[in-house]
Amino acid sequence: MTDRVFNFSPGPAVLPLSVLQQVRQDMIALPGVGCSILEISHRSAAFLDILARAKADLVELLRIPDNYRILFLQGGSRLQFSMVPINLLRGASQPADYIVTGSWGSKAALEAKREGEVRAVWDGAGSNYDRVPSSHESFVNQEAPYLHFTSNETIQGVQFRREPVAGQVPLVCDASSDFLSRPIPVERYGLIYACAQKNAGPSGVTIVVIREDLLDRSSHQLPGYLSYRKHVQEDSLYNTPPTFGVYVVGLVARWLLDETGGLGRMDEINQQKAKQLYDVLDNSEGFYHGHAQLACRSRMNVTFRLPSDELEQMFLQQAHERKLHNLKGHRSVGGIRASIYNAMPFEGVTTLRDFMQEFRNTH
Repeated sequence: MTDRVFNFSPGPAVLPLSVLQQVRQDMIALPGVGCSILEISHRSAAFLDILARAKADLVELLRIPDNYRILFLQGGSRLQFSMVPINLLRGASQPADYIVTGSWGSKAALEAKREGEVRAVWDGAGSNYDRVPSSHESFVNQEAPYLHFTSNETIQGVQFRREPVAGQVPLVCDASSDFLSRPIPVERYGLIYACAQKNAGPSGVTIVVIREDLLDRSSHQLPGYLSYRKHVQEDSLYNTPPTFGVYVVGLVARWLLDETGGLGRMDEINQQKAKQLYDVLDNSEGFYHGHAQLACRSRMNVTFRLPSDELEQMFLQQAHERKLHNLKGHRSVGGIRASIYNAMPFEGVTTLRDFMQEFRNTH
C-alpha cells in the first residue's frame, strides 16, 4: 500500500487499514449473503445482525450500563445541536446550561437558543478558546434540564481531561472528535452523541447513547425523526438508517477490541502519539507556537502556528511532498492542525515529527 499518504484530515478522517481491507472484501458480496453491503435491506436478517453486533461491541468497549440505549442516526452533530434541546429543553422551566470551549460548543449553544433559554456557565471566547474551565469555574444550576459540553474542540485543539461536575443535572456531551479514543464513565452522562467520521467510521452516521429516563422528555407531539423516544422504539429503523456507516462502525469497534486491545490501550497509544508532536513544539524555542494551554491540549488535534504566513505555506507544501497531507488549520483560525485520531499510525506521527524538526532547523 505504498500509494497511501498519511492523512491528517480532521474529518472525514483516516480509517484503520485492516477495516478498509475488510470493506473492500465485502463490497461485492457479504459472506453468505450474495450481495453487497450497499445493497442489502435494512430489515434483512443480515443487516439486523450487523446492527446488533455493532451495538454489542460498543457496549463492551464503553462498558455501557443496561439502562442506556444506542441509536444510529443521520444528520451529524449539527442535527444533534437541535435534537438535544428539542427533546430535553422544550417545556423546561429553567434554561439549559452550556460550557462553550470553542467553535463547535458555540454552534451548539446557538442552535439551542432557537428552542429555549440557554445560559453559558463558562465561555472561553475571551482567551480565544485556548483552554477548558477548571472544575471550580463553571457553576451549574441544579434545576437546569441539562449541562452540555464539547469534550474535544477540533478547531482550537483543546480537550477535557475529565468530564465537568454536573451534580444531578443530566450531562450531555458532543464527543464527536474523541469518541472511542479513551475510556469514559458512561454512567455519569445523560446523553453522548458523536458523528462517526473522526474515530468511529465514515461520514453519514451519528451515534447517540442516551439514558432511558431521558426518553420520557421526548414529547409525543414531536415530528417522528426528531424524537429520541421514537428512534429507540424503532431500534434505529424508524427511517432507513445509514446501513454502510453502521457496518463500518461495527468493523472499527471490532478492530478496537481485537487488534488494539480496547479503549484503555488506545488511550495509551494516543497519549504517546500526541507527546511526540507536543515535544517538538515545546523544544522549538518559540518557532512553533501551540494554540492550547498545556493542561488542555487535545490528543486528537494538535494545533500550532509558525512565525509567518509565508513559512506556514512553505511548511504545508513541503509536508505534502512527503505524503503528509491535510495539515492546514481551519479557515477560521489558520495555522497548522495535525489530526491524529485512533487510526493514524505511529509511522505517520513520527514522520511528521521528524519533518517538523528538520523544517525548524532549516528555517
